[in-house]
Amino acid sequence: MKLIEPIVAQAERFVALRRDLHAHPELGFEEVRTAERVATLLGEWGVEVHRGLGRTGVVGVVHGRDGGACGRMVGLRADMDALPMTELNTFAHASRHPGRMHACGHDGHTAMLLAAAEHLARTRDFDGTVVLIFQPAEEGGGGARAMIADGLFERWPVQAVFGLHNWPGLPVGHVAVSPGPVMASSNECRVVLRGKGGHAALPHLATDPVPAACQLVLAWQTILTRNLKPIEPAVLSVTMLRAGEATNVIPDHVELQGTVRTFSVEALDQIEARMRELAEGVAAAYGLQADFTLRRNYPPTVNHAAEAQWVADVARELLGPDAVHPQEPTLGAEDFAYMLQARPGAYLFLGNGNGQHRAAHGPGHDAGPCTLHHPRYDFNDALIPLGASLWVRLAQRWLAQGR
Repeated sequence: MKLIEPIVAQAERFVALRRDLHAHPELGFEEVRTAERVATLLGEWGVEVHRGLGRTGVVGVVHGRDGGACGRMVGLRADMDALPMTELNTFAHASRHPGRMHACGHDGHTAMLLAAAEHLARTRDFDGTVVLIFQPAEEGGGGARAMIADGLFERWPVQAVFGLHNWPGLPVGHVAVSPGPVMASSNECRVVLRGKGGHAALPHLATDPVPAACQLVLAWQTILTRNLKPIEPAVLSVTMLRAGEATNVIPDHVELQGTVRTFSVEALDQIEARMRELAEGVAAAYGLQADFTLRRNYPPTVNHAAEAQWVADVARELLGPDAVHPQEPTLGAEDFAYMLQARPGAYLFLGNGNGQHRAAHGPGHDAGPCTLHHPRYDFNDALIPLGASLWVRLAQRWLAQGR
């Protein structure tokens, strides 16, 4: 492993920063304090700072020794928002705001990119421009889309953009990256089946939507097993069912909600069409009306082949030949997908370990495991100099190759 020594020497400063961010989590588009800390530090290091893209996003621009005259430009992205959940850890840097928690490591992502920014600004040992993208509202708010809509890539037309996420279970010092789809689209489905309510003892006088709802949940599952190609990964999960208020009353409507995840738009189109057909068909068979909607949220995160291979090569140079692995696609979603639709690039996973790092925090923290979106999750601070070194090398190598 060939980490950058000046970054390693400053690691404790950024560990303290990361823990401060963890203690003060902010939800999507509310990252006022976080954005202020980011912008202030960038300004102190002589970085050109732009605030307010995507409402609370921050962009830092670092020109190299040529002042950016060569026109080469690369983007590095970190997300800043927390999740609407209550933290169960009780260590000193636990969340001070009930109902808000950095349970996905965005505090660590921000700290890593800031550590890289300080080194890049101090040394400027590259030609071209590094665009540091501190993004709000990844957790469902579409902050990447908002920053792009505010002119992110028109103002800074990067030739490539890169993002990363810490990955529990992957060893520290290891990276996973692959071409093609690596995270799924995220979509929300909803159907309301409308019938006629009545007394539960007189079902013949009602049009009961409950049996139809049960039938529809099962029927939808056949889309995955009988309509999609068997090798096409997809998830269709009904996660909410609302019906009735009393045990002796047949309700007049039932509402179903859930999620659909796919790695391709074509698969999503097929699933949506069949969900609608089945909802309307089952409703008609039971004498009901069906109101079906599917809201498309994040598209699939699809790595560009050349950029993914290039990231793997740089990571091997930094971390060692055995530290880079194929990326196992996950049906979780990520709004970096919008950036990859707009520009070439890649999204990689950086090993967060198995959770044993938390024992060093002492009382107030379980030993592990340490999974994302868990109320006892905590980012592994050992990643900060590693991730920052990787960011610096990615930027330097990309700008040096003259694309």
